[in-house]
Amino acid sequence: MGYSGRANAHAKPRAYCAAGLTLLLFACSLARPTKIKQILAQPREFDGRTVVIAGEVKESANVLVMRYFVVKDDTGEIVVVTDGAVPNPGEKIRVRGRVNQAFAFRGNSLTVIIEEPGR
Repeated sequence: MGYSGRANAHAKPRAYCAAGLTLLLFACSLARPTKIKQILAQPREFDGRTVVIAGEVKESANVLVMRYFVVKDDTGEIVVVTDGAVPNPGEKIRVRGRVNQAFAFRGNSLTVIIEEPGR
């Protein structure tokens, strides 16, 4: 019985270390922006996932019920749908949101990011 108690004493610190490392890796993945090209190349893999992107606002629109802007990084550009105020073209921005493949039909598709509140 003394042996199993000793094994359990070492197992808890290892479990805490593993949990802490997992949390740290998750936080780092959200801190480093995802390249837009990755999202557009694999929309099925990213669909529903929360990502962070960074780049320059190329265009923006606030049309009654639809607010969106287009963000461009060095790999591509993507539409961001928002509930908040839209940023100005030329503005450098960092966006956190959920990837959504809006539609795919006959080889055409539109993948967008739905911005999380609290930008």
